[in-house]
Amino acid sequence: MAQILIVDDDHQLRQSFERLLSAEGYTVRTASTGEAGVEMVRESLPDLVVMDVRMPGLSGLEAFAAMREIEPRLPVIIMTAHGTTETAIEATRMGAFDYVLKPFDIPDILKLIEKGLSAGRFMRSKVEMDAPAEGGEGEAIVGGGPAMQEVYKAIGRAAPTDATVLIRGESGTGKELVARAVYQYSSRAGKPFLVINCVAIPETLLESELFGYERGAFTGASGRKVGKIEQANRGTVFLDEIGDMPVSIQAKLLRLLQEKHVERLGGAGPIPVDVRIIAATNRDLEQAVAKGAFREDLYYRLKVVTMTLPPLRERREDIPLLAKHFLCRFSREAGVPDPGLTPQALDFLTGHDWPGNVRELANVLQKNLIFNRGGPITADDLQQAAGVTPQAAAAGTATPALEAGGDGSAQEFLRRFVRGELVAARDDEGAFESLMDRFGAVVIAEALAMTGGNRTRAARLLGLSRPTLLARIEKYGLKIETSVTSQLGATDPDSPGR
Repeated sequence: MAQILIVDDDHQLRQSFERLLSAEGYTVRTASTGEAGVEMVRESLPDLVVMDVRMPGLSGLEAFAAMREIEPRLPVIIMTAHGTTETAIEATRMGAFDYVLKPFDIPDILKLIEKGLSAGRFMRSKVEMDAPAEGGEGEAIVGGGPAMQEVYKAIGRAAPTDATVLIRGESGTGKELVARAVYQYSSRAGKPFLVINCVAIPETLLESELFGYERGAFTGASGRKVGKIEQANRGTVFLDEIGDMPVSIQAKLLRLLQEKHVERLGGAGPIPVDVRIIAATNRDLEQAVAKGAFREDLYYRLKVVTMTLPPLRERREDIPLLAKHFLCRFSREAGVPDPGLTPQALDFLTGHDWPGNVRELANVLQKNLIFNRGGPITADDLQQAAGVTPQAAAAGTATPALEAGGDGSAQEFLRRFVRGELVAARDDEGAFESLMDRFGAVVIAEALAMTGGNRTRAARLLGLSRPTLLARIEKYGLKIETSVTSQLGATDPDSPGR
């Protein structure tokens, strides 16, 4: 479990953080001074640091600079009161992951911590290429077939350059791993690597998240905010799902690629930046260009180097290697023996179409390992975990065996849901996206209800990463009941030492 270091001279705040984060499943260490925090980082590197700006002795800014000397990729979240905002902004420009103003709400700080941990994992987790099935300690891109050999060659050729890279492929094919591999084998590997999911951030917030803003730029802009691109100066920015980026923001991204500068919302002039852009999409960009939904000039700027990842059904020869890799990895992480697969189970794996690609395969194998009762995993076990009916398996098709409950089948439930939504939408051009959002909200709300609001368990149940689930919860405006109602850092922002 992730280890978080809290550095603050306020004893009550440290205790509140320790209780909250321990309840979320994190390992928490605390320090009351900047000097002690730096020493803890030197002795045992945490996954994330949350640190106050104003402390006796070594200030938060000085402590942050010392921590960056030890590990430049360590994500640090700076806490500040209203009177010290400019100092926190300076820390962000120096490379701090983000800053928050005291007092802050629990859901907000938990979301920011999860984002920081995710960014740290992206930067520091090693991605092996063409790794052996037994696997190492980190994540790996596994596959020895011709299609994957071309991917390895492309990574090797593109990584040492500063060329913009566009990674294409269906959902679940491993675009994120390839982006991390390009970063890790590049000359910018020791610099920041920030990830922006263009579909998870609301359109109204995406521009300010990327480019930042000045005080008074819009209603609610009470201070300056440094954008992620400016924050990643001399590093790399990964724009995931770039095909969903609004056209209005595409123009500013094009300007960045052409002129190497950004402009904050409400800013007086350009700010020079040196970042490498890696982008990924599962969309048909050529079709989007034809429809006017994606700028043609940006499309050509992005595809300096293009890597296309094949779906799993087109590289079935790699499935046995992937299955062995995931079972080795998951059994090692869980501390249990690798149960192995029966020959019939392996036949099912290689014959299934895997619409969710490598991600779906990994989720099915992990689920089977969790519920394994001893002995090798069978074809029946895999079919149940993959949601395939015995009839569909016998016919060689992959019809989901969803459980709708009540007196109707899953297919009937979905049929009624779709019909009702389409009738309501009538000839709305956004009917499909609206339908998927409504159905996604229903599924996530049900998972949260089943897990009593536990987001980690709900994410595991749905086969999503926790950050993705949190992003969807925010997008759909779902409410999560929690027993924690207090605020952290609810002290007078103008009190001495804060």
